[in-house]
Amino acid sequence: MGNKVVERESISSAKEFLDSLGISYRYYEHEPVETMEDCKEVAKTSGAEFCKNLFLQNRQGTEFYLLLIDQDKKFRTSEVSKLIGKSRLSFGNPEKLYEYLGVHGGAITPVGLMFDSSHKVQVLIDRSLLNMEEISVHPLVNYATLVLKTTDITRTLMEKTGHSPIFIEIN
Repeated sequence: MGNKVVERESISSAKEFLDSLGISYRYYEHEPVETMEDCKEVAKTSGAEFCKNLFLQNRQGTEFYLLLIDQDKKFRTSEVSKLIGKSRLSFGNPEKLYEYLGVHGGAITPVGLMFDSSHKVQVLIDRSLLNMEEISVHPLVNYATLVLKTTDITRTLMEKTGHSPIFIEIN
């Protein structure tokens, strides 16, 4: 775990950002989560499922994507690559993840789009998430959870950060 003071400032920044957008949320602190199984345990308390948030890039490392996918779905690079017409997607570079979204692996979150003012990251959203009323995400660290309305993520957050998500159907 990193510097606690910096992490607390990150949580405060995330909450202040959401407040400035008029997005309401529920906030929970818990032990750090490392896996989706850990997240499922937290969801029992928060009352909302998590979505997987994956940072991806093209083979050349010139295009970057934030994929929001149902927590129970399998991520297959070939499937997502085909859906968006890009070949050879892979997990994104950790330095670019921090540069563009202000987070490290394990705490990837759509809230990090607050840092992507140059719009280097294209957002991909699995349509199945639209069937969920609320979604749990991290507030830039993996030992806390924010529960947000799905529409606040897919509409308000995207609009206010200037991101136009691509909705895809993942099997």
